[in-house]
Amino acid sequence: MTELTETLELKLVEPNAHKHRKLCETKRAYQDALEAAFNANCTTQTEANDVVVNYDLSGYAKNALKKYVPQLCGGSYDAKELHDDHPVRFTNEGPKLDHKPQNAIEWYVKIPHHDDYNLWLPAQPNPEQRKWLEALHAGDAKMGECRLFDRCGEWYLHVVATRDVEERTSSASETPIGVDIGEASLVTVCHRDERGSPATPNLWNGEGTRVRQLRETYFTATRRLQKRGSERIAESYGDSLWRQIDDILHTVTSEVVAYADQFENPVLVLEDLTHIRENMDYGAFMNRRLHGWGFGKMHAQLRYKAAEKGIRVETVNPAYTSKTCHCCGEQGYRPDQATFKCSNSESQLCTLASAVE
Repeated sequence: MTELTETLELKLVEPNAHKHRKLCETKRAYQDALEAAFNANCTTQTEANDVVVNYDLSGYAKNALKKYVPQLCGGSYDAKELHDDHPVRFTNEGPKLDHKPQNAIEWYVKIPHHDDYNLWLPAQPNPEQRKWLEALHAGDAKMGECRLFDRCGEWYLHVVATRDVEERTSSASETPIGVDIGEASLVTVCHRDERGSPATPNLWNGEGTRVRQLRETYFTATRRLQKRGSERIAESYGDSLWRQIDDILHTVTSEVVAYADQFENPVLVLEDLTHIRENMDYGAFMNRRLHGWGFGKMHAQLRYKAAEKGIRVETVNPAYTSKTCHCCGEQGYRPDQATFKCSNSESQLCTLASAVE
């Protein structure tokens, strides 16, 4: 069994004026409590509790704050300043799901306002996550932390869910499918044909170009807006661009898994990028581009989508992979980025050109 984790997104459907006001009150109280605990430099849950206990919030929001603030203050994040628009976090005991398939809007969520008052709201889930939502409602998945977002007056609830799935058993007849995540080509995928030779790679070049354009627009536009003092506009505009990028990443990773699923006993082979960010040093411009790239996000999406299909995932050490011949295993060289030459002169098959980044 493999444990999968997925963040489910539900859009709260047009809260009326009363419920919208209550959601805004919850957000405002949460932001005030977070700022107070952060400014007090609360590095333990006890210290955070002494601050947030005085705010008009549900116990589920206070308990989430007690865990989160110490991470900000010298813990996991060691933040030097506080962003002014954090989502409202709740521990998993607070929000609840209800399913009414007979209604036009099937799903409803309970949002804790404060200890003796909750808001039930209709919610529209991401259609691709319906199976996850049904598993969560049926008790076949576990609910984790939940986060309430306000995006330009529209409210969203993110729910972290985990569940166990069966893995396909390992087999000698597996079909390895190499997956390279890059910048010029967002993803390059290749497998060996029935003769054992590398097949023509599948490349997602257009998607890589589009993501680069969106990211460059984000950095340029938000920098200009921030210089003008329009931080909230910059934040809203940035959220819109990153949602477009997320949509592209989800589409591409789904296509990669669908590509793998056409083969018998496929296994996705990914590079182990655990320390990729620590090892990057290509100058300020390239570092900014690469550190913001969605390596980890795409890895996570490929893993859980593959697991849902029962496809096994392996990781390999990326050292020298771009200089190793796929035909004979000898180490070669690259006269330029798009061309590989094998040092094995005995086989003409070992001089290859590939359209990689």
